[in-house]
Amino acid sequence: MTQIVDEKGIIIPVTIIEAGPCYVTQKKTVENDGYSAVQLGFGDLRQKSLNKPKAGHLKKSGSPAVKYLREFRVSNPDEYQEGQKIDASIFAAGDVVDVIGTSKGKGFAGGVKRHGFSGGPKTHGQSDRWRAPGSIGAGTTPGRVWKGTRMAGRMGNDRVTVQNLKIALVDAEKNVIAVRGAVPGAKNGLVIVRKAVKG
Repeated sequence: MTQIVDEKGIIIPVTIIEAGPCYVTQKKTVENDGYSAVQLGFGDLRQKSLNKPKAGHLKKSGSPAVKYLREFRVSNPDEYQEGQKIDASIFAAGDVVDVIGTSKGKGFAGGVKRHGFSGGPKTHGQSDRWRAPGSIGAGTTPGRVWKGTRMAGRMGNDRVTVQNLKIALVDAEKNVIAVRGAVPGAKNGLVIVRKAVKG
């Protein structure tokens, strides 16, 4: 993340995302596959770093060696050609997008950190239950703990979608876009940028 200053002098917090170049590595059609989609490849890789199945797959489409492959549903796959290059120029400042990524893993976390529980009382001689969850069920009825009860457990490292982020800046030469606000995941993590579904 960083910040930019707009023409009114207002400071905008933004996240810089490298948005290309991506290559169309495969087209899927209703006739052949039962649905319409395109597969995109991203991330430069040395040819010798590819395993043979992936190298053969990319050779068929005429795409260069790429590190990541991801599939996107499209209504009309005929708009795309295998080997076609897609870069940041498809975005424009002011567009609204959703960004999907994998959140930072936090490991095993307690109820206070994971769910925002308030913890126990800090007084009346209580000394060791500050961050404990308290009661998790009733006695005779239901006589068990409900499924889905919020407790301590693994936190983070989940697929997260942040919706309706506005694109503040597009640099097509460097294949970089800047979106307002934060996106999921650590630095240099892989994210998917798509047209906002609710925007």
